[in-house]
Amino acid sequence: MTPWMQINSAQIPNNGGELTLHQRGKEFSIRIAGKRGELMNSRVFNSEKVLSRVGCAHLKEVANANVLVGGLGMGYTLTAALNVLNESASVTVAELIPEVVTWNQGPLGQCSGYPLKDPRTQVKVGDVTKLLNLQSETYDAILLDVDNGPRGLTHADNNWIYSEVGLKAILQMLRPKGVLAIWSAGPDYLSEVRLKNVGYKVDTRIASARADKGVKHTIFLAKKP
Repeated sequence: MTPWMQINSAQIPNNGGELTLHQRGKEFSIRIAGKRGELMNSRVFNSEKVLSRVGCAHLKEVANANVLVGGLGMGYTLTAALNVLNESASVTVAELIPEVVTWNQGPLGQCSGYPLKDPRTQVKVGDVTKLLNLQSETYDAILLDVDNGPRGLTHADNNWIYSEVGLKAILQMLRPKGVLAIWSAGPDYLSEVRLKNVGYKVDTRIASARADKGVKHTIFLAKKP
């Protein structure tokens, strides 16, 4: 079997550790150095596609829809959103780590079809929280594929997003009938409670890591009343 080779690395801001990019043939893996397991793999992306499909389903025929994607990762969430949206839409993707953007512009981008080349895409390098507190109705959908879900793994500041204060700020940024879709590695009852307390109408979906098998991930679909 072809061995994994580490081909690049990047520092996670605020002493979050080291992110490493590995390749084995046409397969890629992103990991956190010194921790067991991987954050993402280029062969496992079904739940990310589900996140975008359910989060953007209401926008297929909407003119000039504006969508925010929190977390570029391997680009699958972004690609799936672009596939749902029409040609008049615009998508802003926020990525904390500059090197992840560079990786997606290189060979890694082939896995998801180079969504950064789509003219509807705009990249913002930096903390997504800076785009989640604009205090104006800006987005028709916000897709959060950040960290490991409602519990920050690589970046502790992500915890603000899932607090009632953060969720309320996001609610104010959604346009009427807007949707907040959150990817989570697993179920989180307290997150569902917080979403409801803030005022969202919440629906929980379960999605397999692969199309019809693999571990089960959770998608929180929170709609603005």
